[in-house]
Amino acid sequence: MTTFDYATFTGRNLGFVSEDEQRRIREAHVFVSGVGGLGGSALMCLVRAGIGRITITDVNAFDLSNLNRQMVATLDTIGEPKAETTAAAIAQINPECEVAIIGTDWVDQLDAVLPQATVVINGCDDQKATIAMMRKAEEHKRTVVDSFSSPLPSVYVVHPHDPRPEVTFRYPSVGKSLDEIDDVMLATCFEKEVEYVMVHSSSADHLDLDVAAQVVAGKRARPSFAPMVWTTGCLMAYEALRVVLERPGGPGFHGTFFNPWTWQVERPRHPVVGAIRRFFIRRLFARLTNPS
Repeated sequence: MTTFDYATFTGRNLGFVSEDEQRRIREAHVFVSGVGGLGGSALMCLVRAGIGRITITDVNAFDLSNLNRQMVATLDTIGEPKAETTAAAIAQINPECEVAIIGTDWVDQLDAVLPQATVVINGCDDQKATIAMMRKAEEHKRTVVDSFSSPLPSVYVVHPHDPRPEVTFRYPSVGKSLDEIDDVMLATCFEKEVEYVMVHSSSADHLDLDVAAQVVAGKRARPSFAPMVWTTGCLMAYEALRVVLERPGGPGFHGTFFNPWTWQVERPRHPVVGAIRRFFIRRLFARLTNPS
């Protein structure tokens, strides 16, 4: 059996990062909520970069539909819990990495988890839990790396002093307690995020709009695609490392989209242009969701 050696494991990182930066990566602690598609691909990049401590949560088990995009999903892992299976996969890459798993009550544990984390990656598709985490991250002055519900690879980074995504996306949950946020409000929150994506990127050109309308209406699951998911995960990993290494720059809380079909980086539009596009996007949504 091969003997693991961290220096050999990370030796070819040097040049991309310095020896001191690699030490900082090893000492960093990353919290990842959701280790399926986006969270799982970002996590695996960070594991192979040499992150030394990881806390993960995921309340689901792998199923057949996960095989198209989730890094740890294989026929052998179908039916297995995602968090525990991912922890076992990490041990096969870097057995020295300290991995902690928190369960279904992870939102209630944020006050204990966030102060320990260097950076947070959100791969959770539970909107209410995400709102709770973003609010708690502001309280504990932690940076969260996230991505949009978009057919294009994307990333945005919410630093402690930044407005919360629910403000940026114009959610109706702003100013509401978690107990006041019901399913109807959450559905509107999702619509607002999709609207933001359509306004500030060319996403509408790269997704079947009839499918998008069904997703917004809650009639089908969000479409997902391995090249998009893994590219997004890589972008999220880069931003997490930017936080760990305290390197300047990044997409900020407004976010950035990468269009692999045109090789263009798409940034949020000018407010005037955005307002005009928002008007037409809302008309389009109304027509798609109410065809009569």
